[in-house]
Amino acid sequence: MDIALFGGSFDPPHIGHEEIIKKALQKLEISRLFVVPTWRNPFKKSFLAPPTLRYLWVKKLLSHYPKAKVLSYEMRQSRPVPTIETVEYLQNLYHPDKIYLIIGADNLPALHKWHRYEELAKRVTFVVATREGVKIPPKLQKLKIHVSISSTELRRHPKRAWLPVNIADDVLAYYYRHKEKNEPKN
Repeated sequence: MDIALFGGSFDPPHIGHEEIIKKALQKLEISRLFVVPTWRNPFKKSFLAPPTLRYLWVKKLLSHYPKAKVLSYEMRQSRPVPTIETVEYLQNLYHPDKIYLIIGADNLPALHKWHRYEELAKRVTFVVATREGVKIPPKLQKLKIHVSISSTELRRHPKRAWLPVNIADDVLAYYYRHKEKNEPKN
């Protein structure tokens, strides 16, 4: 059995994430794709939407993809979880022959800084979702993604067109409420 792991903050999940999910399911010969919302990314200081809400958004997003499953492991730890721990968890639970680890091209410059990187590199096959302007080494497998969106920009300027259809209303409602609460009062 071969599986793939795609983790992230998903704060919020957007059409770029959905495109990665679609391409992974099309291009990788896998039995299951695990999408893993972090409690908090180990390289970030905070998150905007709470972990349980991001988990529910991803779960709803994946309802159209039977081979994809949201994994609550990192969220349940209530702490930043290094990817190697999630890989070990999946290995112990499923005993896969192969694990593909899907990362965004923007992660490449700091990949060597990931916790226990050398061990991680021995346990997984990296698959890199392309991003405009980021060169990917030829030895790495690629998922060609043609969506240029950032969750940071989406949090600042929520746009329905950037959100997966089945979660757009939920995501917009949350970020608009959050934005209104934090706008300066006259």
